[in-house]
Parts: sequence; structure tokens; C-alpha cells
Amino acid sequence: MNKQKGLKSKVNGYPYLCIVGFDTIDNVVSALSALSDKKLLLAHSGGIDSSVLAHLLWKKKTAFSVAHCNFQLRGSESEGDQAAIENWCKNHQVPFFCKRIDLDAIKKMSKQGTQEAARTARYDWFEELRLLHQFDILVTAHHLNDQFESFLIYTTRGTGLSGLLGIQQRNWIERPLQFIEKKEIKAYAEAHNIKWREDASNATTEYLRNEFRHLLIAPWLQKHPEALTNFKITLHHLRATNSFIESQLNTLKKELFQEVLGQIEISITAYRELPQLSFCTHHWFSPFGFDTKEVLKLIEASKGKQLLSHTHRLIRERDKLVLIPLQESTSELYFFDLEAEVSTLPFPLKWKKRTAPVTQKWQAQQAALDLSKLKMPLCLRKFQKGDYFYPSGMKGKKLLSKYFKDEHYTVLEKENQWLLCSLNQIVWVVGKRCDARFAASDQTKEILLVETLE
Repeated sequence: MNKQKGLKSKVNGYPYLCIVGFDTIDNVVSALSALSDKKLLLAHSGGIDSSVLAHLLWKKKTAFSVAHCNFQLRGSESEGDQAAIENWCKNHQVPFFCKRIDLDAIKKMSKQGTQEAARTARYDWFEELRLLHQFDILVTAHHLNDQFESFLIYTTRGTGLSGLLGIQQRNWIERPLQFIEKKEIKAYAEAHNIKWREDASNATTEYLRNEFRHLLIAPWLQKHPEALTNFKITLHHLRATNSFIESQLNTLKKELFQEVLGQIEISITAYRELPQLSFCTHHWFSPFGFDTKEVLKLIEASKGKQLLSHTHRLIRERDKLVLIPLQESTSELYFFDLEAEVSTLPFPLKWKKRTAPVTQKWQAQQAALDLSKLKMPLCLRKFQKGDYFYPSGMKGKKLLSKYFKDEHYTVLEKENQWLLCSLNQIVWVVGKRCDARFAASDQTKEILLVETLE
């Protein structure tokens, strides 16, 4: 930036230099050059902020399109906003997108307030436009006063550092005016004869943000005009701090979250030794939809316990947590006949008939079965509650769940274990052990040898 100021301060008694850029409209115009090779979409409400930003982009000869949401909340005024933006775009040869949104219907469905529902609907539509027209960047006109308002609102709600940062850069969104004061935007609009639409609801205290703006912030800034400049410095310090914390958390996460065969495994012993365990847990698991307290309880729970979010499962195994995406529930049942060609089995399987007796030791991936005892068609399926079999080499029957426990199966290993069945009777715990009732013996005349190829 063109205008900078060095600020000397001390940390633990040692001086350091913090360089903070005090942006101006001219700085923003220069910075827009970095976006010249991107396909831009400007979110335009018709108000002074987005009108100024549209002017700056046009003045810089930066190619962009405009997107406007008409929430139809103010009758003819809402229609006037849309018409004004559309006319401006037509006169300046800027592509224009508009969507009329029934906000009342969205509020009823989502159980959100007016502003929250409008924000959600707006950004959902912007995302649709991005995917449909391959936009690279969404440009919004949030400015320093907006950030100050967000900072104070989130402070009163009880928030962490990320909340105190207010409106942040994220994903495909850029906010070129984020360090510009509202009064500078207004001065620029008046100096360049930029027309804009006034939303009468902004002058009321109907919404929480407006209450903060009119009843708290405006009187404070009038008495302490330097407050926004100081806030800008604070914001830079907070972002630097947050950046450092994020870096350290990501380093720790890479050490702890180990990807093994498509799932994430986390050592419980190592996890318990983390400093600020609750903070780390929130940072890492809340994006997956898990509550921090529930995750901490799971760490101390018995083997086999698990948590479900809308997108993931978190399973407590003997010495680790296992994180996996949720999969659609499907009926995994595959029938096949020995004489028919099969192409829909869940894993490669081959079989052949052999005349008995055959004297050899069978490997784990092989099952030597008495063909005369099998009923067709055979099928492959997963474990069901109450399953039992007669393990070869043992006397009597055994619940499959008990067999899994004795063999130290994990939750996922139990869920992924395939069973070869004849009329729903277990013939072979695939890759593990045959059922003695169906295993080939000295009296077997014809053997069916089944073999996995994995």
C-alpha cells in the first residue's frame, strides 16, 4: 500500500515494529489490478457501498458481472433498487443477474431470522452462479465500519478469536473495501457524483446491527473519532495472532490425524496429552459437525462407542479415534449361482469344483466346502444381529458377535466383514473361518473351492 505507518510497541519487554497499511480509495483502485485476470461477480444491493465498488471496478476497466437479490420486502422501493442497478449495468455494458426471493418462505423453512435467512439465501445463490458461470471471485462491499459492528456484536455473544475477527476473507470471496471507513466511501461517492439507493430500514433500530450502529457506535465515534483507526490496528494484531494459532493447530493436526486406508485415525494417548484440549477439539471437530463436550466424553468412553454428525462418524476404538464420512445406507446383499456369470459382487471372487479327497492345507483366503450341503443360490452379505455359526476346529455354535469380540475386531472391521451364506446360514466368514457344517471333510465327495482374489 502507498501509505503506511510504523507502530512501535513491546512484547514481554522487547520492542517490535508492526507495519499497518492505512488504505484509501486510491489504494483500493491500485489493488484491483490484482483481480484483472479473474472472472468477477459483484454482489450489488443498490446502496452506496456496492455502488462505489461498482464504479471503482468500471473505472479500472476490470471485467465483472453484477448479482442482485430482490427480497421484495419494501414493495416499490425494492423494485426501484432492481431497476436502478439493471439500468446502470445496461448503460455501462456490465452483465446483470437478478433473483427474486420469497424470504418469508425461507424463514419458515429454515427457522431463521430475517437477516440471517437473507444472508443464507444470498450466498447460496451466489454459489449457484459461481458453479454455473465459472466465476473466480465474488466481490462484496463490506467496509471497516461493518467489521467494527460485527466485532462488537460477536463480543457480546461470547465468541472465540475467529469470531472477534468479524468479516474475514474466505474461499472465493474478496472484500476490497474492508479497511475503508464509511465516511471515505461517502465522500468518494459525492465527489464522483455516484448515484445510489437508500434503504429506509437502515435508519431504524429494528435489527440488532442497526441498534449497535445508531445507538452505540455512532455516538462513540462522534466522541472518539480515532476509534476506527485504533480498531484497524487491533484487527491487524488479531489476524496475525489468529494466523499463528491456525498454523500451529494445522501442524499438530498433521501429526495426530493419520490417514489409513481412507479413514482418519487419531491416537487417544497422544490426544490426551495436548495442551488446551478443549480448544483443539473444538477447532478440529466442529467443522465435521461434532460438539466439543461430546467428543471429550467419547475419548473416555468404552470401545465401540461412536458419535454421528450430518456428514461423519467418530468411533472410539481400543486405543484410537476413527473418523470416517457417512455413507448412504444400501442393502448389501449379493446372490449368485455357480453356473452363472457374475459381475456385481462387491469384491473379486472365484470358485471351482474339485473331486475329493484333496489333501492340502487351505489358506485363509480359501474355503473348501462340501458341495452337496450347499443350497443355491449362494449369497454374500454383512453381519446381522443374532448371526451365529459353527466355527471349524471348534465344538458347538458361536454367536458371530462373540467371535468378533474374541478376534478383537474393531467396529469398522465388523461392519466390513463379508459372510458367504447358503439359505441365510453362514458358510464362511470370508477370509477368516469356515462353518464346520459346510466345510469339506473325509466324507466329502465333491469340493467347492471358493477363493478371494484381494
